[in-house]
Amino acid sequence: MKYPKTLRIYCKYCKKHTLQDAEISKKRPRGSMSIGQRIFKRKMKGYGSFPKENPGKREKSTRRVDLRFKCKTCRKFNLHGRGFRVKKLEFVRV
Repeated sequence: MKYPKTLRIYCKYCKKHTLQDAEISKKRPRGSMSIGQRIFKRKMKGYGSFPKENPGKREKSTRRVDLRFKCKTCRKFNLHGRGFRVKKLEFVRV
């Protein structure tokens, strides 16, 4: 999918529409102290295998892409929406 590199969208820091550069946000490692990970570790304790059935058969073929937009005036990052599912993303200059 082709997506524009620069967009004119609302910046919550400048409180107006500005030109912003789009980039894909990198995946971070899961927080080991989050409540979900603590529950999962407790559930895995004593098990020889995965505690739930493996979701491999119903897995989605694409991953959700999260975009971050960097404002050109205040240089801060903005997030808009939850992103979208796409196999390949290409940024184009418009």
